[in-house]
Amino acid sequence: MPSIPYFEIHAFADPDQAFSGNPAGVCLMEAFPDDQILKGIAASNNLSETAFLVPADAQSWQLRWFTPTVEVDLCGHATLAAGAVVLEYDLGTPGTARFDTRSGRLEVKRDGAGFAVDLPLIGYQPASRDDAIASALGIAAEPRDVLSVNRIHGAGYQMWVMDDESAVRDARPDHGQLRQLDANIILTAPGERSDFVSRFFAPASGVDEDPVTGSAHCTLAPYWAERLGKPRMSARQIGPRPGALDVEIHGGETEGGRVTLYGHAPRYLEGRLWT
Repeated sequence: MPSIPYFEIHAFADPDQAFSGNPAGVCLMEAFPDDQILKGIAASNNLSETAFLVPADAQSWQLRWFTPTVEVDLCGHATLAAGAVVLEYDLGTPGTARFDTRSGRLEVKRDGAGFAVDLPLIGYQPASRDDAIASALGIAAEPRDVLSVNRIHGAGYQMWVMDDESAVRDARPDHGQLRQLDANIILTAPGERSDFVSRFFAPASGVDEDPVTGSAHCTLAPYWAERLGKPRMSARQIGPRPGALDVEIHGGETEGGRVTLYGHAPRYLEGRLWT
């Protein structure tokens, strides 16, 4: 196989903190090879997501996302990363990168010194607290809310809402136990220097803790917009590798709405892959 242009982008990096944001690999390809090759590249990269782009036409790309273990149906931070590459290298329509994905048409646009990515809103329903999950999350306080996140093409998870940021920051999850429970969990609370904070644990998708998760904010945004009465909010993900973004909902707080995520996407490296 010919060599593949490759980039690593730190999506939703905090402009005030080095080595922050969520690293995403971006591969530019002429056509999609066998899925086993895509899985092999993603496993070798060992990032939470690798994005694979193939031209659809002169103005848009086909986009697929892989964790080190599975293909997923929606990834916000790798879409932002892919858009940053397309826009920085003038590989599509000026000002807008368009992607056809399993979750429909997604777009990335420039936004000042950063970028804005348009994603589908993902709703939620009340759920019951599970003692096993609480134990696996390593949280001492009781959650204010436990919500079941609506599934997108079979990918489902829960959101646990805490009363203060320290409960999220101080959580000490047992990733092995979460893997056994096949549980992907958003942990969130009001923020001390942002409207809200979160962490995201995705062992069921092959990622113990994702640094800054775009798809999780597709549910965080409508929840906090309703609770705070604000359509646009500041957010931070506060795990071992933090990041920052703004979120804004459009078209209401129910299914069918859209979420825009605003953030920085600095380039960390570029080169070529040989397989």
